[in-house]
Amino acid sequence: MSQESCAPIGEAPSLLRQGYVQLYTGDGKGKTTAAIGLAVRAAGAGLRVFIAQFIKEGRYSEIQALECLGEKITCRQYGRGRWIRGQASEDDASLARNGLDDVRAVLTSGRYQVVILDEALLAAWMRMLDVDDLLDLIDLKPNDVELVLTGRRADPRLVERADLVTEMCEVKHYYRQGVRAREGIES
Repeated sequence: MSQESCAPIGEAPSLLRQGYVQLYTGDGKGKTTAAIGLAVRAAGAGLRVFIAQFIKEGRYSEIQALECLGEKITCRQYGRGRWIRGQASEDDASLARNGLDDVRAVLTSGRYQVVILDEALLAAWMRMLDVDDLLDLIDLKPNDVELVLTGRRADPRLVERADLVTEMCEVKHYYRQGVRAREGIES
């Protein structure tokens, strides 16, 4: 595919007359993958996308791929890139809160038509973010911005407020047989 077939970077078209709130939750695989897929689709249509990844840090394969899309997709990470067992540390919570502050500014900047908060639902469940702050963010969302939140254990209040909720349900996973995350497939 040639560069000429890509939508120009200039002003993003006003394709989104109405943006909605989407939640991808559940214990199954595919929440981040679905959000990344939506980001790629939006970028292909000429929309600008901002992805805030909570808890995560590192050069995952999807981050490297998104870098190829240049200015169309911006991704920032607000985590230390490690499994959090038990209660999150104050450092973890501080990174998440800083990320939420950035997202507030991004959401109202007029620069992005799609804003994705990857693992924000889990960060709220772990009390790194306050659910009320996420509800306030939904209230702050301009009408022409699509807002997507991903992560396990979505709070029922967020489920109620969302326009679209998809629950990923694990039926079977090779992880249970000891298969570790594979580069390009799970990481």
